[in-house]
Amino acid sequence: VQLVESGGGLVQPGGSLRLSCEASGLAFTTYHMSWYRQAPGKEREMVATISNAYSNTNYADSVKGRFTISRNNAKNTVYLQMNSLKPEDTAVYYCHAQGAYASNTGQRYWGRGTQVTVSS
Repeated sequence: VQLVESGGGLVQPGGSLRLSCEASGLAFTTYHMSWYRQAPGKEREMVATISNAYSNTNYADSVKGRFTISRNNAKNTVYLQMNSLKPEDTAVYYCHAQGAYASNTGQRYWGRGTQVTVSS
């Protein structure tokens, strides 16, 4: 199983970035997908989650109204559109997959992360 993130980089405050995570080696539609982030000296935290079947979404309070998670099951890809970025959004962003059914609920996978830096 591989989760490969892309789209990170350096952006000015108020700017936008779109992260992508392409999954391979798993039945994508049977996994809930999430984005997490970890800033230096801080614990990893959940940013946004999207369910496998009905694409129900959930967001951390700190990003509500600014970030949007979506998925394209035909492309085995999950996205994170980040708008109105703030310096405190600076972190390594990780893609995460968790099994959605009894047969795979214990299966969890992580990508290697992509750096997002918000600075002027």
